[in-house]
Amino acid sequence: MTRLAQNFDILYWEEPRADAGCIAPRLDRSKVATGVVRIVPMMPEAFDSGQTAEALESLLRSEMQTQQQSSPQIFWYYTPMMLEFSEQVLSDLVVYDCMDELANFAFAPADIVEREARLLQHADIALCGGRSLYEARRAKRPDILCYPSGVDTDHFAANKTVVVDPQDQASLEGPRLGFYGVIDERMDLDLLAEMARLRPSWSFVMIGPVVKISPDDLPRADNIHWLGGRDYTDLPAYAIHWDVALMPFAINASTQFISPTKTPEYMACGLPVVSTPIKDVVDTYGALGSIKIADTAETFVIACEALLNAPDSIRAGWRDEAVACLADKGWDGITKRIAGHIQDSLVSRQVTRLSTKRPPVRRHYDVLVVGAGFAGAVMAERMASGSGKTVLVIDKRDHIGGNAYDHRDEAGIMVHKYGPHIFHTNSGDILDYLSRFTGWIPYEHRVLAEVDGQQVPMPINRTTLNMLYGLDLKTDEEAAEYLASVALDVGEIKNSRDTVVSQVGEDLYAKFFEGYTRKQWGVDPSQLDKSVAARVPARTNLDDRYFTDKYQCMPEKGYTAMFRNLLDHPSIDVITGQGYEDLPMDISWDHVVWSGPIDEYFHHRLGKLPYRSLRFEHETLDCEQAQAVAVVNYPDFETPYTRITEYKHLTGQTAAKTSVTREYPADEGDPYYPIPNPAAQDMYRQYAALAGKCENVTFVGRLATYRYYNMDQIVGQALATWRRLDARWRLESLAGLGVVAAE
Repeated sequence: MTRLAQNFDILYWEEPRADAGCIAPRLDRSKVATGVVRIVPMMPEAFDSGQTAEALESLLRSEMQTQQQSSPQIFWYYTPMMLEFSEQVLSDLVVYDCMDELANFAFAPADIVEREARLLQHADIALCGGRSLYEARRAKRPDILCYPSGVDTDHFAANKTVVVDPQDQASLEGPRLGFYGVIDERMDLDLLAEMARLRPSWSFVMIGPVVKISPDDLPRADNIHWLGGRDYTDLPAYAIHWDVALMPFAINASTQFISPTKTPEYMACGLPVVSTPIKDVVDTYGALGSIKIADTAETFVIACEALLNAPDSIRAGWRDEAVACLADKGWDGITKRIAGHIQDSLVSRQVTRLSTKRPPVRRHYDVLVVGAGFAGAVMAERMASGSGKTVLVIDKRDHIGGNAYDHRDEAGIMVHKYGPHIFHTNSGDILDYLSRFTGWIPYEHRVLAEVDGQQVPMPINRTTLNMLYGLDLKTDEEAAEYLASVALDVGEIKNSRDTVVSQVGEDLYAKFFEGYTRKQWGVDPSQLDKSVAARVPARTNLDDRYFTDKYQCMPEKGYTAMFRNLLDHPSIDVITGQGYEDLPMDISWDHVVWSGPIDEYFHHRLGKLPYRSLRFEHETLDCEQAQAVAVVNYPDFETPYTRITEYKHLTGQTAAKTSVTREYPADEGDPYYPIPNPAAQDMYRQYAALAGKCENVTFVGRLATYRYYNMDQIVGQALATWRRLDARWRLESLAGLGVVAAE
């Protein structure tokens, strides 16, 4: 890391620590070298694992925001367990440095294998720290790079006659046989104890922290000296005063794939080495004269004695051997090669670091997709995966996901930037398709409406009627009779007001619909087409769910994570913050999928299609919960906003604070709701006629078809559109080959 710091600023993020004096999560910083800052997250002792993960993600997001945005931001993982809080934080590049088979270590987390599989798939660059580990991972990630352990030769090649023997080993009698490193379940302690018994005149120097095993398990003898942990900078001073370096590793699952860094380090110190038969040690160093392999205490002792008694002429050969062996293992050369991979990937890999435009990898694409929302993302994924096309996706916003984009705010709460998006569908096929890209958490949406000083269920149901009017309606039939008694006979239904009052009467219309509709659409319901209120949400039962679809759930990691997976295909490049008109002239394509406003594609030649927009006011509150349900509607005209959303209900998060959003309808802004009047529909039909004449342009999605679709409907429309387009391409391909399809 100190070498990479010559080209990058390094923030070394350690495991979180619980602190009795910690009131709120924080980051403790310390400078460990030029360009390298150590960060230790400190957590209150009372935090559980969920709270810790949420706090870590919030701290990481804040840290990312404080860094200079003009520089690439790279996540370098040493352990897949860090995915728990960092997976949804966007970076320019992801590197996975796989140094050990962590799943085989004592007390390994149960889900570490699953997390590593995700990280291997997600990483832009994957590195492996040893040959055997590389062979095991290559089947899972064919382009993984093998970089066995390196060595800082200059650091370890100290002069024995110049460096003072450390005080805590200076009095130890020789010969000295030493080891430094973590002392854990990978050590063969029985072997060490037996060696000490067989050679009581030898001094065994053991340096390193004791981890995951009890200090009581360490063998005790007069000639075994447990010195504890030492700083990396002090290790050469100890090692160069040893006679033989030991690597008494146990042969078990935890050592099956290790490639000990100690081997080249000991060699750089001028030391001969005796090791148990660790595969990477045997394969890489086993043929060298200064490296002996033994598997019992007796054979260890024999090997050590052979090395101790070697004449000077043999030792001179060891030095030459070491120089030749370590020539390509220096960290300087390894770091330069890895830095080259990083620089190449930053240039060629288009990732969703979405506030910065980056040039696409290719100059020509089969398909250009305009818009990275549901319609565009599904079309891009299907055309890349299903049709084998190269696809460039652009979006003028600085993120993927369209209106469904979600993110963690400064309080660590997952919020929806453009208002709540609740997934519900009756289509198992649509759910199955999206399940390729996300897991799900169950969620049934409930809404309350603030009416007459109380919050009542919305849609109107029997409970609503009983609460508002002091009734005691006990059955569906009684509720239906009540609604029929208040409904008005308006004759021919001509507008939205007529639709509502003919079903629920004047009072419920005034309480729930009149003010809300005037705010939402900017006009009185009597001026809106009757189709706007064609399905009045009124029930006679006690069902208080907002939706009644068969499948109701939320993406497990959020919508943005799902979109990231949708677009994570080698044939798909993504540029955000990029408008269609401003694409570089040297980028070309054969077909366009347009999911933006249809009138925008035609430069508004027939006029601008009208939309209602929304303005969102986000706020974090210093309380655990603000509302009884996710959404509370405010249908009265005097309240300027239409509803308040509290997101923790949607995501199931737990946190000390909560975040809410107020929605204010507006005339200007991003297009959300097509205006349902005859003039607008007539203009759209004219644009649709123009679109029908565009041979190599496909229009799909809400804005391109000027209709308000639910999310599942957009996915269904995109899938159906892709199937038709794919069938056409296949027929064209057959025709190009001279094949005629039989009728």
